[in-house]
Amino acid sequence: MTKQEFDLIAIGGGSGGLSVAERAAEYGARCAIVESGKMGGTCVNVGCVPKKVMWYGAETALAIAQAPAYGFDVSLNSFNWQTLVNARENYISGINQWYDGYLQKLGITEIKGQARLLSSNTVEVNGTEYSAKHLVIAPGGTPAVPDVPGAGLGMTSDGFFALTELPKKVAVIGSGFIAVELSGVLHALGSDVTLLVRGEHCLSHFDPMLGDVLMQEMLHNHIHVLTQTQVVRLEQSAGGIQVQDQNGAIHSDFDCVIWAIGRNPNIEGLGLDQVGIKTDAVGHIVVDDFQNTNIANVYALGDVTGRVPLTPVAIAAGRRLADRLFNGQQDRHLNYENIPSVIFSHPPIGTVGLSETKAREQYGDAVKVYQTAFTPMAYAFTPYQPKTAMKLVTVGAEEKVVGCHIIGTGADEMLQGFAVAIKMGACKKDFDNTVAIHPTSAEELVTMR
Repeated sequence: MTKQEFDLIAIGGGSGGLSVAERAAEYGARCAIVESGKMGGTCVNVGCVPKKVMWYGAETALAIAQAPAYGFDVSLNSFNWQTLVNARENYISGINQWYDGYLQKLGITEIKGQARLLSSNTVEVNGTEYSAKHLVIAPGGTPAVPDVPGAGLGMTSDGFFALTELPKKVAVIGSGFIAVELSGVLHALGSDVTLLVRGEHCLSHFDPMLGDVLMQEMLHNHIHVLTQTQVVRLEQSAGGIQVQDQNGAIHSDFDCVIWAIGRNPNIEGLGLDQVGIKTDAVGHIVVDDFQNTNIANVYALGDVTGRVPLTPVAIAAGRRLADRLFNGQQDRHLNYENIPSVIFSHPPIGTVGLSETKAREQYGDAVKVYQTAFTPMAYAFTPYQPKTAMKLVTVGAEEKVVGCHIIGTGADEMLQGFAVAIKMGACKKDFDNTVAIHPTSAEELVTMR
């Protein structure tokens, strides 16, 4: 074996690994990134980016359906799935190619293959050893598949992005943001969609208002939502895939079944046990507030840590880690409170801070909630009239805003600015003192009583 030495090696070429290496290289550090797949990780290749492209396609279909109400003589005659997929893949390919040139410009070495830790400062890839003063583990996660008979007949979100044609009848199993996003896209583009939810609600980890309104919209749009349904078996029949639930009921003839039940940390083959890196019961690497593992000079960030699995979170944590290691900012680390997030459902959702439930658990009677629901002007006279609902969660005599939750058209774009205000500690009076932009949906957030 030969051996190459670096200041930092990032294991994983996704958002976290790329960000820590990029920032460290800007400070003059000699960096390498180890990646067995395409550069960009889940987000670029089978996550945020392709999902948003598909969501835009779905939004276009919905807009066409509303056009006659505005006087346009149009109709949706057909939809070519492969045209959209080809455009999406060309777009992603451009990002992949851009990364190659960008990393080369920064002097970052790309190492293709599966990394295996040999020690706290050495990894082995394809028979070659590489050492560094600092190792950053950021391999991301992989879609979960349950251990039930016939599970292999289903696909994960990765399989969704490999589909070569629009399925006619689809079962999506899950209740989280991936499940509702895929259900909405497929339905809008023409699939007959059934969403199977294990509990009573979807999006149970978010403010209850969001899940309630979204379920009402899905049912109104004829997505079949089956709650309290635990899938115990998949079987292939002449008519398609059959889904059996815990009560013995058979849901039949699906062209495809999509597992959207969560993601697992991608730690297989890394050799964490050999180095003694601590993981939790699920397999997430345990880190402190500074992304340190229990082994000196070994760090972890992003989805593999199980802490707010969002692309911007991994990016922010990676950049702050590089600031600390290579720019003398000893106290630099990511604050995981009040992180905004968006769900690209139909309609979309934006949320930041505490849900009403969590706020009441933490602050009790000091919580006061403001909320509203309405039909946006854009849909005032159209056949499809999706609702917009908003909630501000406040605490104390000053009514500090500790949560903001929005579902409705434009929620994905309007939340960012309000997230800044909440991160800065804004109170309800600050919202009230802000002049509204009229006519918009966002103005409701500064006029609620």
